[in-house]
Amino acid sequence: MERSKIKLDAASAISMGQREYQEDALITDFTQGSDLGIAVLADGMGGHAAGDIASKIAVTEVFSELKLQSGDLDQFEIEAPDILRDAVLAANECIGGHSAVNAETRGMGSTLLALAFVQDRMFWASVGDSPLYCYSEGQLARLNADHSMAPQIDLMVSLGQMTEEEAREHPERNCLTSVLCGAQVARMDCPNAPMILVPGEVLIAASDGLQFLDDEEIAGILRRNHRKSAAEIAAALMAALDALGDPDQDNITLTVIKVLPVKEARRQASASSIPFLHQKSREAEFTPEPELAMAEPEPTPRQRPRSSLPWLFRRWKTQ
Repeated sequence: MERSKIKLDAASAISMGQREYQEDALITDFTQGSDLGIAVLADGMGGHAAGDIASKIAVTEVFSELKLQSGDLDQFEIEAPDILRDAVLAANECIGGHSAVNAETRGMGSTLLALAFVQDRMFWASVGDSPLYCYSEGQLARLNADHSMAPQIDLMVSLGQMTEEEAREHPERNCLTSVLCGAQVARMDCPNAPMILVPGEVLIAASDGLQFLDDEEIAGILRRNHRKSAAEIAAALMAALDALGDPDQDNITLTVIKVLPVKEARRQASASSIPFLHQKSREAEFTPEPELAMAEPEPTPRQRPRSSLPWLFRRWKTQ
């Protein structure tokens, strides 16, 4: 099959929202002239000095493994699903190894969303509830499963066993059914076949802080802005979250990836632009180049640890 001639326009943003500290982490690499693009995002939990460490360990471990294995892109494309799975499990081991020897971080965990682009193919893996969206031909669809109690609670609404208001306020709605915490990973989404990218599509990888906007609101923002650059779309999404003024707004991290035909990509590259800074958070910034910042994890053997942790992993709640 002939490969589509595309370019990727990517931009990222991060904000603390209304929380006192940042537990999200993100590393991206979409270098011009390369046929490889990577985005790795994690949403940590466990509180200050724990959730932020878990998310940084997760993104650093997975990103470094993807880069290490991508020297031969043809071979990488063949093995990408297995490489992603192994990288996610290695990150899980590192988190477990770190918390085992650092008592103050015990109980920490993280979601993980990893995307690897090879020309016009996208491979991905996810654990937890961080959403991966695709906007195409005016419609928004979520590509990955939500590993939390939310889908089961929503099913109860559809069966008439609970009201919508009860579902929204359910105390276990955000309990995760799969997470990286050193225990056996209960569920992982990692398709064996890649998604073939089509010019005009917009992909959004995000922490669940984006979901303070419902899917229809996100779709409406994309309909109004899909012809704009990835940076402008990211800015529009962050501005909409700001406009909500929700006092419980969670940390927000997102990467927007536009799929462009080569000619349009050249036009956008030649146009001048001003980097978007999300003013509300002192940590908010666009990160066009990879940034590595983490607490060094303790060495741990490449062996999946066993644990008796409960299958539901409760998010840390900020009062």
